[in-house]
Amino acid sequence: MKYLIPLVFAVFGTFSAPATAQSPVVVELFTSQGCSSCPPADKLMHELAKRDDVIALALHVDYWDYIGWKDEFANPSYSDRQRGYAMEAGRRSVYTPQMIINGTTDIVGARPMDLSKAISEHQTKASPVTLTAVRSGDVVTIKATSTQPNAEMLVHMVRYQPERTARITRGENAGHTLAYANVTQDWKILQQWDGVTDLELDAQAPGDIPVVVMVQEGRHGAILAAAQIR
Repeated sequence: MKYLIPLVFAVFGTFSAPATAQSPVVVELFTSQGCSSCPPADKLMHELAKRDDVIALALHVDYWDYIGWKDEFANPSYSDRQRGYAMEAGRRSVYTPQMIINGTTDIVGARPMDLSKAISEHQTKASPVTLTAVRSGDVVTIKATSTQPNAEMLVHMVRYQPERTARITRGENAGHTLAYANVTQDWKILQQWDGVTDLELDAQAPGDIPVVVMVQEGRHGAILAAAQIR
């Protein structure tokens, strides 16, 4: 694997949630089945997925497919999202595994202590946006208010499979059967919202897999609020 930066991994630990939690903190993991350094980060996602104060999303990228194994969960749009984050932060390259916390904080690889610190820091930050999402049948009703107008806000909706398993037969992880948590699919931008008036909209979400709604500054800015329907 031709990694763009060195990757260092810490020993896994148990995360403890704070006594009080506001809007859940969104952790996006950019990963690939063809990345030999990704399994520790993928494993960490299983721990994050158990928490109520965190929304963990695994976004499988496609730019490692050429080295011998095509990631069956990968979506080119997730690679584009990661590149967008890199451009927003002034980084010149992308890599796996990478975690982005609430759209702004970059964690290299699987580093539980760094991740726990970043999550705690984001939980202390006040947001002008309050967001709720309720599902009735195949319809998700989304409501949001803001105390601060922002013409750049976008309402995102994404769904995920809580667990998926893949048997890897080629590439760096050949011979392994790996389990992945919260594998994203069906990512949509529902609409732009300026926060001047209260938001209320209905979105179609057929089936019963979990739904996540986020209000984000543009496509690659800070995530101001998030809600999850499991």
